[in-house]
Amino acid sequence: MTPTPPRTAALKSDPRLNPYFRSEDERRSVTRAMFDQAAPGYDSAEALTALGSGAWYRREVLVRNGLQPGMTLLDVAAGTGLVTVAGHELVGPEGRVLALDPSPGMLAELRKKVDVETIEAYAESIPLPDAQVDFVSMGYALRHVGDLDRAFAEYLRVLRPGGKVCIMEISRPRSRIARGLLHFHIAVVVPVLARLTRRHADVKRLWEYYGDTIEAAIEPERILEALRRAGFQDVDCRISLGVFREYTGGKK
Repeated sequence: MTPTPPRTAALKSDPRLNPYFRSEDERRSVTRAMFDQAAPGYDSAEALTALGSGAWYRREVLVRNGLQPGMTLLDVAAGTGLVTVAGHELVGPEGRVLALDPSPGMLAELRKKVDVETIEAYAESIPLPDAQVDFVSMGYALRHVGDLDRAFAEYLRVLRPGGKVCIMEISRPRSRIARGLLHFHIAVVVPVLARLTRRHADVKRLWEYYGDTIEAAIEPERILEALRRAGFQDVDCRISLGVFREYTGGKK
C-alpha cells in the first residue's frame, strides 16, 4: 500500500500565526470570519497597499499570460473581484467568468461590481466538472490555501487541455530591512490610513494577518515544485519589483 504523501501547506509553522489558529479547521473558520468582516472596506485598504498600481498590474498580468476574448476564466479566491473584473473585461461578452471564494461577504461585494457566476467554495475542492475552463487565475491568496497539492490538482483537473494557471502573489523580500518595511506598511500603515479615510469596515486584523502570512509563506521554489508535482508543464515564475510574483503553468 502506497503511503499518502504529506500535504504541502502554503504557510510554514510560525509562532506569529499561533494567535490566529492552531488547526486547519480553525484556520478556515477564522480566516473566513476575518474576510467577511473586512469585505466592505477591503478595496480601499487594498488600493492603499498597492499604492495605486493594483488594477493596471492585474490586467497586464492576465494579458501577458494569454487571457483572451471568448475564454472561460475561473478566478479562485476571487474576494471582492479585483482580478475578476479585469478578467471579465478581457474575455468579453463571448467569454465566461466564474468567481470562487469561501467568504460570502467578499462574494457579496464582488456581485456589486460585476455580473458573473459565483461559487462559495475552497480551492482544494472546486465544485466543477473536469475540463471546464481555459484559464485559472488567483490573486494574492495563495498564502491562505491549506493544501497546495490538493488545490493545484484541482486547478489542473478543471482546466481544458491547453489551458493555463496564473497565480499572483506577494513574496517575502530577501533583505531583512525590506521585509521589515513591507510588514510595517501592510500591518500598520495601511490600517491606519484606511481608518482615517473612513471608507472601511475593520480591516486592521486582516491586514496584520496579511503581514504575518507573507513572513511565514513557504519559499517560491516549493510552490513551483508543487505545480510540477500536480502535473503542470512549462512551470515558471516571474518577479517584479522584488516582491510581486507570477507563478504559471500549462496543461497539455
